[in-house]
Amino acid sequence: MGREPGQGRQTDVTQRWRILSVSTVFPRPAEPSFGIFVARRLEALSRRVAVQAAAPVPWVEGSGWHVRLPARGVPRREQRGELVVHHPRWLYPPGAGALHAWCLAASLAPFLGRLRAEFDFDLIDAHFGYPEGAAALRLARRFARPFAVTLRGNEPAHAASPAKRRQMAEALQRASAVIGVSRALRDFAISLGAPPARCAVIGNGVDTSVFYPRPRQETRARLGMQEGRIHLLSAGYLIPRKGHHRLAALLPALHAAGVPADLWIVGGPGREGDARPELDRIIAEHGLERCVHRVGPAAPDVLAAYMSACDLFCLASSREGWPNVVHEAMACGAPVVATRVGAVEDLVPGPEFGRIAPPDEPEALLAALIEASRARFDRERVARHAASRSWERVAQETADLFESILESSVSRSPE
Repeated sequence: MGREPGQGRQTDVTQRWRILSVSTVFPRPAEPSFGIFVARRLEALSRRVAVQAAAPVPWVEGSGWHVRLPARGVPRREQRGELVVHHPRWLYPPGAGALHAWCLAASLAPFLGRLRAEFDFDLIDAHFGYPEGAAALRLARRFARPFAVTLRGNEPAHAASPAKRRQMAEALQRASAVIGVSRALRDFAISLGAPPARCAVIGNGVDTSVFYPRPRQETRARLGMQEGRIHLLSAGYLIPRKGHHRLAALLPALHAAGVPADLWIVGGPGREGDARPELDRIIAEHGLERCVHRVGPAAPDVLAAYMSACDLFCLASSREGWPNVVHEAMACGAPVVATRVGAVEDLVPGPEFGRIAPPDEPEALLAALIEASRARFDRERVARHAASRSWERVAQETADLFESILESSVSRSPE
């Protein structure tokens, strides 16, 4: 199944419309996986329409006493295939969350004014509702351009702040299009007043040149997965929201139910905290040292090997948008046990692909794990289903939506 059709070939790019994408979440030299899903959509989109990305990097960012200087080593401009990516700097005052959209717009406006000399964009494509979406509203007004906003999962958390909620609501109400990567995020946009007719669902894609089934038995042996065990895989940043510790806490109950499960965890600490202390406590309390295998951060091809080898891929998150790891695991043939968050129900549409449990209900998740561990899955079917949603397909859906916005904008313009 390995390669995505057309991948690696040049695609004709129409120059009729020019799209400027804005995202503060984007891969950087020190964090190559940071916002990789944004980069993948834009790279595929750049093979269809003229698009450039503004991925601003803050001079300083931090939380608590931990301060980072992320702009170090980040080039002002880079080329990713046909995609030109700009990295202007912006002021990101820690602790001033309700002001971030204003700061982002103020920092980007002079840069975009200069950029128009070489790339006179027709539409602003903002990724995330806050601060990018709220900033895009201000930039769209300044440059008299339509704008679209993609919601990716952190927006409900931002909406807990009344000031951020007001800013997001105004942006979503005035955007020419709102894209939710899940139905739940589309509904969230509508709850903030976005017109339903201007709201769409366009999920992420999967890179099938990386995420495809490897020879299973050979890969299991190479990775040290013991025969006779049920190998569960959890992947993602080691932060509380991802729920790796919740899965570890269920291992004693799985063993008691006759499921000889091992848990493999691929990932390291992220920006939202560090779940390692809680994970360490659970492992020590239950004597799970021989059953929990912490791999640490891994390159995508290594992660794909673990996904191909495991019996079940598990996601115990409390919040997600489009959980890319679920999509990637399925493209490797792994059936899934996941909490009902974000787009999980879109990704796992039936019991032939896995089991879904309510979030924050350990007993329900345990029951789903036991049931899935005893079920027989057609792994080839799972992989085919996931691979059908490629980044090329996502890019085409996005390009079609943007074209409809711009065609409509032209038709409404006075002669």
